[in-house]
Formats: sequence, C-alpha cells, structure tokens
Amino acid sequence: MAIAKAERLMSLALCLLGTRRPLSKRELRESIEAYVEAFGPGRGAAFGPGRGVAFGPGQGSPGGAAPASASEESFNRMFERDKDDLRELGLVIETVENLDGETGYLARRDSNRLPPITLDAEEAAALGLAAKVWQQARLAAAASGALHKLRAAGLPEDVDPYGSHGALEPRIPVHEAAFEPLMLACRDRRPVVFDYRKATAARPEQRHVEPWALECWRGHWYLAGWDRDREAERVFRLSRITGRVRSRAGTFKAEVPDVVTVRETVASWAGERADRTALIRLRKGAGYPLRARAVGARELDGGWDELEIPYGHGLDAWLVEFGPDVVVLEPAELRADVVDRLRAVAKG
Repeated sequence: MAIAKAERLMSLALCLLGTRRPLSKRELRESIEAYVEAFGPGRGAAFGPGRGVAFGPGQGSPGGAAPASASEESFNRMFERDKDDLRELGLVIETVENLDGETGYLARRDSNRLPPITLDAEEAAALGLAAKVWQQARLAAAASGALHKLRAAGLPEDVDPYGSHGALEPRIPVHEAAFEPLMLACRDRRPVVFDYRKATAARPEQRHVEPWALECWRGHWYLAGWDRDREAERVFRLSRITGRVRSRAGTFKAEVPDVVTVRETVASWAGERADRTALIRLRKGAGYPLRARAVGARELDGGWDELEIPYGHGLDAWLVEFGPDVVVLEPAELRADVVDRLRAVAKG
C-alpha cells in the first residue's frame, strides 16, 4: 500500500510539473494510470480518443472499475489527499482556471526549484543536531525530508548532517511525554494545563500556563511561560510534569516577550554564575560557542588559540563536550575536574 501511494504521488507530481497549462481533475484522472485502475476512465477521455497519457508503473487497460456514481466521489477524496500530501512535501501547486473555464492545477518548475545552498561543517552540524531532536518526536519524517531536500539542493556529499563532528557526539534526548504537546502549544499559542511537582514538594500541583518556548539545558528540557495562577513568568522542568498536558481554549492574556531566555533563567536558578575567568587552549577551527563567550583571545603556534572565558558552576561539564579540542590551563581545580570527567568517559 505504501509503495502504491508513493508511485501515485510521484505520477501526480510528474504530471503537474510536466504540463505547460493547468490540468483539471478530469484530465488528471484520465492521465494517471493509478487513478484509472482504481476508479475507471471517468466521464470522457482527457485528451480525446486514443490520446490518453499514463504516468505510473506498468501498462495495460484498467479493470474492476467502480460504478461512476461512487467512483467520482472516491476519486475526489483521494485526489485532494494526494494534492495535500504533495504540498506538505514541499511541491508548490497552483490552482488556476484553464481555457475551458474549469479549475486546473499545475506546478511551475521555477516555483519548485531551490537556489543553490551551501552549508559549512558547523551549519550542517547544527541542522543535524536539530534533526536528531525531531527523530525522537512526531516530526521525525518532516526533519528527514527537509535534510533530503537540502541534499538535493546542493548540500555537499562529504557533509553528513547526522554525523558526529567532535570527539564526543552531542545528544539532545526527548524522552518526556510532555515535550510534543508543549511544543505544539508553543507553536500554536494555546494555553495548557498540567500537574507539576516542584523539587521541594511532596505532591504535584495543577498549573495553568501560557507556553512561550522550550529549551534544552544540561540534558533536560525546560518550558518558559506565563503562570496564570501566580501572574508571573515561570520556568518548568518537563521531567517534573506528571500526567497529561491538556490544551485549553482561548488566547494568551499576557504579552509574549520578544526574547525568552530560558537557559539564562535556569542557569541562574542552578547557581551557574560566572564570578571569575578560566584560561584554556582551543584548537583552531573548533569550539565556536566557546569563542563567542571569550572575554580575551590570542593566537598560539601549532594550530591553537588561547582564550579567557567566564568560569562558573558547570563549566567543566561543558568543556568535556569538546574533547581533545580543548586543554584547560588554569585554574587547577577546573583542569582536574575536566580530566576526571574525561577519564570517566574513557572508562565507559
């Protein structure tokens, strides 16, 4: 069934891309063999007797066609589904009126051609990491399809968005059941209700929240939003949400800020505030997030740079992610913490 649908969608896409004028549903039904086999030739041939054009696997005459009264309605439903599926895959289908006054469809090639796309290794790594998040959620198919389109549009073959780009492969788990409904609620601006257990509470409490944004920090997902009961901005850890996330009717009452700093808020609550600096050596061409935070930098010989970066709680865990591309020079306690973590990783 899946193969038959894929072939039918491919036939419809080729037909819409190959025509120079809009084709009506009647003409498409007569031109695509999968429709003819399923529903019969319909009311009249698309291009006159003996001039039908078939797009699809195999040859031969249709058989087992349904009665006209039933087949017309069934074909219309299938055609609308197929058209929606192609649009979801990214095909731009125009609906226009053809020369006979009928509604026609076509997909212009200039509207369905992507410009050349060039991604460097860092950009491809970011896309790959984002796709790995969606691989564990309902958008896995959409993420994979997007990467296939980028590959078709010119993404270099030697750049693997799913590949590892460092000694330690970054992972962003999406195991919480609350992730997907909250992600959709953030996208659609829908209020939600859920039971939430604070770290210091024995029992969960119900929260009415206007969700703004989701962010992963230190391997855990957090939600930022407006708590209606407390009438204040709050950040919630998804692993502490119990039960089901339920959507509520209505719109947001509080204004959504332009920038939602979930990570900074959680970091301050966790005590990760930089009160001093650390000195590290960083391999050239690596560690761009570290370079962005550096308060001082100078070039060294041998393909290394020396950076001065803010030092606070949790920096050792972050530096370990860069593996052999980072060497801690000082302070000594940070160097020792990083070495201990790397030894633990090496032991498995």
